[in-house]
Amino acid sequence: MNIALLLALSLAAPPASASLDTATFAGGCFWTMEHAYDDLPGVISATSGFMGGTVKDPTYRQVVEGNTGHLESVQVIYDPAKVSYETLLWTFWHNIDPFQADGQACDTGPNYHTAVFVRDAAQRRAASGTRQQIMERFHRDGATQVLTAGPFYAAEEYHQDYAKKNPAHYGMYRAGCGRDRRLSAIWGDEAGKASVSARTVTTEVRHAMYTVKPKPSDADLRRTLTPLQYEVTQHEETERPFQNEFWDNHKEGIYVDVVSGEPLFSSLDKFDSRTGWQSVTKPLEPSNVEQKTDRSLFMERTELRSSHANSHLGHVFDDGPKPTGLRYCINSASLRFIPVDRLEAEGYGQYLALFKK
Repeated sequence: MNIALLLALSLAAPPASASLDTATFAGGCFWTMEHAYDDLPGVISATSGFMGGTVKDPTYRQVVEGNTGHLESVQVIYDPAKVSYETLLWTFWHNIDPFQADGQACDTGPNYHTAVFVRDAAQRRAASGTRQQIMERFHRDGATQVLTAGPFYAAEEYHQDYAKKNPAHYGMYRAGCGRDRRLSAIWGDEAGKASVSARTVTTEVRHAMYTVKPKPSDADLRRTLTPLQYEVTQHEETERPFQNEFWDNHKEGIYVDVVSGEPLFSSLDKFDSRTGWQSVTKPLEPSNVEQKTDRSLFMERTELRSSHANSHLGHVFDDGPKPTGLRYCINSASLRFIPVDRLEAEGYGQYLALFKK
């Protein structure tokens, strides 16, 4: 075969590698994000590593110490003819909590923050567009950033394909960290899945199996809440001990925000503090309960507020029982109780498993 013919063939049929593209996502622990892309059709490879920092060739130990500026990331090589960048994006979104600012589930720290690293204007438009859809659907701003991609550094070999090489340990880590439960609470049936189009996600993805409502106007709150519920949730009032709805409630179920419906506490974590107020040792969904410093009444306390509705819930103290040693002292007026036999009907079916003997 002559040189001219070889040149003509090479121009007509470029090598397969020329048709591949690259995407990079930071979604908390890179074990979980790599695993999310491993078996997605059209993905050639998914590599755990680091991006976004200033240190060249960082080690895992350097990154987890939080001083490199790098985020744990997964770099995806894919064939655009077989899988779209939008599908990769929705796979990313469905595998993270886009509202958690300090990491993902139990993995907290600067190296676990979330981001989409983009390489060109098209990726930036797609990433920003899907992010905007999520913010509009859930009526709140997100913590995930869209950043310009920089150098990617692969992590040590023992981190690569970790979920496949160490399935037992990975499974225990994933369950213990609470990541799946959080994804289910946000995405419902779409948790952990890809979506082939933004249109499908826009019409079908739910904030949860329940629906978190946008916070009503003050006039609507006055109309729909009792006077006590309004004063407690909106003006930080405290109800009377032993004279509130749930202090002595012994039924099984969960407690949700009276305004938004976001899940807050479980009866499984309730205990008798002998204070006359609803007392639990921990939140059902930690990301739905925020802590703020309260310096009223000439003292400093830790106030509890719901993340979505910003309802005043109560305070947390360090005189609770083991294992947490905490007492979440909650106003009944901030809560609505959903018994176990109503969880499925009201959209909280993902919590039924907690009450199985």
